[in-house]
Amino acid sequence: MTDPAALEAGAPTDPADLTVTILDGYVDEPAHFGVPPYISTYPRYTAGALVDAGVPQSAITYHTIDELREEREKRADVADADLFIYVGGMTVPGKYVGGTPAEPDEVRELGWTADGTTLLGGPVRFGVGEENAGAQETERDGLDYDLVAKGDVEAAAYDLVASGLEGFDNRMRENSEVDRWARLGAFVVEQHPNHPDHLICELETSRGCAYRCSFCTEPLYGNPAFRDAEGVVEEVAALSDRGVSHFRLGRQADILAFGGDGEAPNPDALRRLYGGIREVAPDLETLHLDNMNPVTIVDYPERSREAIRIIAEHNTPGDTAAFGLESADPVVREQNNLLVSAEDCLEAVRVVNEEGGWRPGDDPDDDGLHRGPSTGPSASPRLPKLLPGINLVHGLQGEREETFEHNRRFLQRVYDEGLMLRRINIRQVMAFAGTEMAETGAEIAKDHKQQFKRYKQEVRETIDNPMLDRVVPPGTILPNVHLEYHQDGMTFGRQLGTYALLVGVPGERELGQAIDVAIVDHGYRSVTGVPYPLDVNEASMGELTTIPGIARSTAGDVIVGRPYESLAEVPVETIDLSRYFVAGGTDGVRIPGTMKSTEPTPGRSD
Repeated sequence: MTDPAALEAGAPTDPADLTVTILDGYVDEPAHFGVPPYISTYPRYTAGALVDAGVPQSAITYHTIDELREEREKRADVADADLFIYVGGMTVPGKYVGGTPAEPDEVRELGWTADGTTLLGGPVRFGVGEENAGAQETERDGLDYDLVAKGDVEAAAYDLVASGLEGFDNRMRENSEVDRWARLGAFVVEQHPNHPDHLICELETSRGCAYRCSFCTEPLYGNPAFRDAEGVVEEVAALSDRGVSHFRLGRQADILAFGGDGEAPNPDALRRLYGGIREVAPDLETLHLDNMNPVTIVDYPERSREAIRIIAEHNTPGDTAAFGLESADPVVREQNNLLVSAEDCLEAVRVVNEEGGWRPGDDPDDDGLHRGPSTGPSASPRLPKLLPGINLVHGLQGEREETFEHNRRFLQRVYDEGLMLRRINIRQVMAFAGTEMAETGAEIAKDHKQQFKRYKQEVRETIDNPMLDRVVPPGTILPNVHLEYHQDGMTFGRQLGTYALLVGVPGERELGQAIDVAIVDHGYRSVTGVPYPLDVNEASMGELTTIPGIARSTAGDVIVGRPYESLAEVPVETIDLSRYFVAGGTDGVRIPGTMKSTEPTPGRSD
């Protein structure tokens, strides 16, 4: 138990009298994400634990680190709280648009600001580096907080408050507690700056991993502990009641293992999970997932196919199943206990493409089933329902010059087979205490830094660029793109979901709104689009010339010839205008493969 002498003298000990502030510094873990527009499970479960221990909801304040940067007066909530709880930590590097994770010096300063008892928790307990980036070595650091939760921060918060601030044991919480705290803590989402329209809740189905890849922190949580479908569904119901309509089943190492023995898929359990979520949140706008183990697909192909079909039946388009290949080099695989071979991963990519790579609006086959991969002119103009993503980590033990060629060749094979990847994530390792990479550290990553940069750029140019054109060809429609920032005369935004595409739209438009977009062009990892549908009688010169096949002179002729009563009158013969335009107003125009139109339609969001 923690030393009671570390606790703030004179603080109230009756939970009903406590004031608590939770500060979200954001998290990014191998199987957990919480950078805006995402909110992770940590602040929600911690808030629920506090309520379960007797703290009134009205006495719990939640802020994000970005709020405190922008509105410094909110730091008073940190200073004045009887108990200040910081949750955060990054164990994989990333680049973020919606928020900036807290740096170690910021976290330390917040601890100094607080006059009450301070508690530090979340993946920050595994260690911190000089910055949130790859090729970093980390060390464990309490960052000058009174108390550090070396187990689960939500369990520490519950035990600390329930004991009258006497302390806590560093324990892991039980799934029965998770189910209870998830429901009780749902209220805290209403205090998030993005609530309700631009917030996606990360959901946990399990945590921990039975496998021991050399660099990964997920095994530090132990073997997988699976929640029941009913508990997750009740959590979604509670969040839906609080105005949330975007969800991701991201907190697990392998969604296919849910409800089973830890290895073989259990399609019935997945049907209860996904069907239950759809039942309690019939108007949800996003239902995505994150991690899927390719080895499960290879070892249990038929059960995996059935499970993937269930997911694709219930999810929303643009979903991504991240595959942890990590390296296609057999030497690196052997030295780092990597589970999947390049050949097995390629077979798993084929399976997900076949069972999930269809698009809403595609015609079913003779058996009434949809099949992928859906590409080419006959494909519906929507994102595929479910595609694989590939994670590659560099700087691992055994990495050599040939490693880069093994990885590049694997990706080229995927492309040459006509398959689709929604995302290729290439990063350098972060080394944490408790993993096998702790001894090696970041030395290999630093030594190979220049070669890594050249190889990454080559992949972006030769694989990412044409792959994105295959997945999101011109004419693809992306509903509900949330506009986030302006740059170089463009407005940029994303849909809410797993690894959402960055979309640039001509002109500076009002931020904070969501619009439907038709794609006209693509880069390495982003796309350009125009509002869908465009009224040809109102489209700007910038919008017209963004569309492939419409030169500036042609656009001028279109503008001069207005108004038009039908598209047949428009002086453009190089493209199918109906992919982008209407004449005489946009009301009631239906998005292919969905019930949605420019007039709101009640019912299920596909």
